[in-house]
Amino acid sequence: MKNYIFILFLAGAIASCKTNELYMNVAEPAPVTLPSYIKKVGVINRSMPTDETKAFDVLDKALSLEGANLDKIGAAESILGLSDELLSNNRFTEVKTLSNIDFRTSGLSQFPSPLSWEIVAQVCKENGTDALFSLEKFDTDTKISYSNRKVDIKTPLGTVPSLEHQANMETIVKTGWRIYDPAEKMILDEYINQESVTSSGRGINPLLAAAALTGRKDAVNQVSNKAGHGYAFRIIPFRVRVTRDYYVKGTNNFKIARRKAQVGKWDEAGDLWKKETDNSKLKVAGRAAYNMAIINEINGDLDSALKWAQKSYEDYNNKLALRYVHILENRQYKSGVLKIQEEK
Repeated sequence: MKNYIFILFLAGAIASCKTNELYMNVAEPAPVTLPSYIKKVGVINRSMPTDETKAFDVLDKALSLEGANLDKIGAAESILGLSDELLSNNRFTEVKTLSNIDFRTSGLSQFPSPLSWEIVAQVCKENGTDALFSLEKFDTDTKISYSNRKVDIKTPLGTVPSLEHQANMETIVKTGWRIYDPAEKMILDEYINQESVTSSGRGINPLLAAAALTGRKDAVNQVSNKAGHGYAFRIIPFRVRVTRDYYVKGTNNFKIARRKAQVGKWDEAGDLWKKETDNSKLKVAGRAAYNMAIINEINGDLDSALKWAQKSYEDYNNKLALRYVHILENRQYKSGVLKIQEEK
C-alpha cells in the first residue's frame, strides 16, 4: 500500500446505497513544465518604469494615493519571495537574483512586450544561467472611502455626542511574470496575478481617520512577498483530494470487504473482490472488476486499474466503469507529465 495515499470515508454514508464514497489524495502536475536541462536560473525585475513613462507613473501614484516607493519596495519583496521559494526547491542547482542589471519597462497598466532573445541569451551567458524568471509588471492601485457614524465620547465634563469618521483603504497589488528559455527561444510561462490588501482607521475628523491607516506598507510588502512565493508554485507539482465510488453490495464478500475497507485493510478487501470477478452473475462480476480498478489505483498501479475498469465496462456493461475509464486515462496522461517534471 502506498503511504502517500490518504483515504477517508464520507461521513454519514447511507447504508442502503450500493456504493460507498472514498477520498484519496492524488498528485497533479504543475501548471508549468520546465525542460530538464534548466538547472540554473536567474531572477530579474523589469517592472520599474522607463524615463519616458516616469512622469506619468508619478502622476498615477499621486492620483491613486500610492505611497512613496511603494511599488519599488513591493516589487523587491516579490522578487525575494520568488527567489526564496525557488531556492527551497531542489529542482535547481542555483538561483541567482540579478539585481545588478537595471531593467526597465514602458507602459503603466499593460503587460510589457517580451525581452528580445538576444538580450535574454546575453544575460544568461554572462550570469551562467539556463533560464530567466522575470517580474514583468508590478503595480499598486489604491482606493480610499470615508464613512461616519454618531458616537458618544467620554470627557472630563461628561459624555458628549460626536461624529466618528472611518477611512477604508483597499490596495490592489498586481504582478505579471514570464519565464524565458533562451535555448529554445520559448516563453515557458506568462502569468498575471492580482491580490488586495484592506485597512481601516478611525478619528474625529477625516484627516485623523486617514492618519490612523497604519501598517499599510507592511501589509502590501507581505502580499507582494506572498505573490512571489505563489508564482514559484506554478512549477511545483501538488496534490488534490478526489472522490471515488466503489461497490459494497452484491454478495457476502462485498459486505465483508466493505468492513475491511472501513478499517483500512484495503488489500484484504481487494482479495475478496478478486474472488468475485469470476462470479457467474454478470452484474456481480462487473462490480468486482470495477472495484479491482479502485484497489489498483489506491496502490498506484494505474495501468492495471485502467485494464480492470475497461473490463468492467466492455465485458459487463457497467456504466460507472466507463466514467472511471476516462478518469484513469486522464490520470495516466498527467502521470507522464509528472515524470517529466520530476526528472533531475
